[in-house]
Amino acid sequence: MIPILKIPLAFILLFSCTISVFSQTDSIDVFIQNQMQKRKIPGLELAIVRQGKIIKTGYYGLANIQDSIAVTDKSVFTINSITKAFVGVSILQLVEEGKVKLNTPISEYLTDIPETWKSVKVQQLLSHTSGIPDLVDEEEAVMIADNFDEALKKVIAMPNDYKAGEEFRYNQTNYYLLGLIINKLSGMTFQEFIAKGQLQKVGIEKTIRSGFGATKELVPNAANSYQFSKGKLNNMFFSFPAPLQTAAGMSSTANEFAKWIIALQNMELLKQKSSLEALWKPDLLNNGKTGGFSRLLNGYAAGWPTVDRAEHPALAPVGGGRSAVFVYPKDNLSIIVLTNLSGGTPDVFIDELAGLLSRI
Repeated sequence: MIPILKIPLAFILLFSCTISVFSQTDSIDVFIQNQMQKRKIPGLELAIVRQGKIIKTGYYGLANIQDSIAVTDKSVFTINSITKAFVGVSILQLVEEGKVKLNTPISEYLTDIPETWKSVKVQQLLSHTSGIPDLVDEEEAVMIADNFDEALKKVIAMPNDYKAGEEFRYNQTNYYLLGLIINKLSGMTFQEFIAKGQLQKVGIEKTIRSGFGATKELVPNAANSYQFSKGKLNNMFFSFPAPLQTAAGMSSTANEFAKWIIALQNMELLKQKSSLEALWKPDLLNNGKTGGFSRLLNGYAAGWPTVDRAEHPALAPVGGGRSAVFVYPKDNLSIIVLTNLSGGTPDVFIDELAGLLSRI
């Protein structure tokens, strides 16, 4: 990674601009800018959806620190693992077409797989409860071998980590296999299927143009990615090989993501309410409990982490420790926060932002 100059965040925040139905600078803007300063986030995009309409978008800080390029409504951010939410929708679309069943073993759709994988169900791939070994070293965020083919050979030779359904363990192999299922049953690549079945339907052009290449692709108006290492802010480059881009690979804008959520909730991407319910229903482990990343993100559905609680339950896709989307179905509210800092963790403050919105 290439180190860059340290730049005071107060200087970065001078390059903030907002567009909203509120006043030009409001309490939401102040809250966001305080969070950026606290977490040293260079650039951020915000979109808020209430009652099926985008009520606020905000653009703050710098998309590119080196060249002092401000975040604008054209800035495109890598969304990392939030890509999995789009994969979940694709699988449910195939369910509606009668081509796949969530509780069917994957051997029904994939034959050239190890014997120990064959009894794993499609839902267990979606919810990271399969027990299949991981192609990626999650601690280091790199594949377990120098290239994809070698990593796959290595994974195929490994024993399963645990019996399917016994625990939740985040795993990129699951989404590689879901990509194979989409490829086979749709008759096109999963990239094409997602573009045709979701992105084009919503008309989100910047997301379409960005493709699935993450930060190594030449994407117009792409925000740079950064991370702190030993106290220094550095450039960060991230890309998965094509077969793994179901796990992470897409880029988008907060505004376009908001339009996608509105279309999803308006049943423009799925035909049946039961499909949306299945998409967002957290999978149960063999012991009847849910498993997830943390006490907050305490369940996992079909590509969507969930916040299961009595008041204000939410669906909460997160990506790369830099971006998060919280959908509060009972509150008719969605909040999208995309940043260019790995470790910015906006998921930890979106609930507070939702609480602030309730007082406006």
